[in-house]
Amino acid sequence: MLLEEDPATLIHHTIQNFNIAPDKLAVSRVNESLSTLNQARDLRIKASETALRKLARQLSTVQTQHAEQLAAHRSTDHANAIAQLDTQKFRIAKAASDLEMDTERLSSQLADLNARLTELELQGIEGGDEGGAAGGDAIEDEVLLRLKVYRSLGIDVEREGNDGEFSRAVVRNDRKGDVHVVNLDKKLSRFFYANYFWQTL
Repeated sequence: MLLEEDPATLIHHTIQNFNIAPDKLAVSRVNESLSTLNQARDLRIKASETALRKLARQLSTVQTQHAEQLAAHRSTDHANAIAQLDTQKFRIAKAASDLEMDTERLSSQLADLNARLTELELQGIEGGDEGGAAGGDAIEDEVLLRLKVYRSLGIDVEREGNDGEFSRAVVRNDRKGDVHVVNLDKKLSRFFYANYFWQTL
């Protein structure tokens, strides 16, 4: 009878009748797939964590830079800078206005001095026609008047000797605190020296 057979034989025949080999292979493949998926998931998690840490560092750096920029460019500092620039602008405008007024004043003085110089030259020519001692006095007076005009401008002319020709001029600018010594050369025209002296003054 069936129950009289060996249990091991019965179990063996039962297993053969169920044919579980394909199921075992399927379970094995499923386990391998699960293992592969777990490994892939772990790799993706690690990559995501690495990217997250990198982004966190970048965020921290950007936040620090942002805080530094805000500290360096505070609204009060900007307002102070604008106020300083406005003050400087007004000072420059005032200085330009003062320079323009000085230029007009000096131009007026130059015109007056040129007119005076022309008048003195004409007087010298009229005085030179008389001849003799009177002519010499007129020339000497003309020289003295010219020297006086030059000194009023801040120009001292020096002779080589007591009766020598004028060889050097000292130009002083009290407003700038400058002193220029100019050697007079006959090769250069009076017009050149006049322009140079005026630019120096």
